[in-house]
Amino acid sequence: QLVESGGGLVPPGGSLRLSCTASNRYYKIVTMGWYRQAPGKERELVASITIAGTTYYIDSVKGRFTISRDTAKNTVDLQMNSLKSEDTAVYYCNNVPSSGNPSPWGQGTQVTVLS
Repeated sequence: QLVESGGGLVPPGGSLRLSCTASNRYYKIVTMGWYRQAPGKERELVASITIAGTTYYIDSVKGRFTISRDTAKNTVDLQMNSLKSEDTAVYYCNNVPSSGNPSPWGQGTQVTVLS
């Protein structure tokens, strides 16, 4: 089970830190990621981190978002700085499989960037 938290309403240029807590040990040994789904759009992978700590970001968030994980606590965080209106979405964490679909989704956390 995955539980996301930390979303909210911020003005452009603001910051938020999202947290994800996983209750299953499985998530300690796989690549984890943060996804987002904006209204009317498909869910997309925003950032990921392997168990070795290698990170990946989509171009639109590079230099602004930082993903991290604490394997002992089974948590994955996403620090988001310099937020833009186009970052508005529901954010989810989940594993990033090499093939097939991610595990069942949590409830997500809403991020709204609005002046």
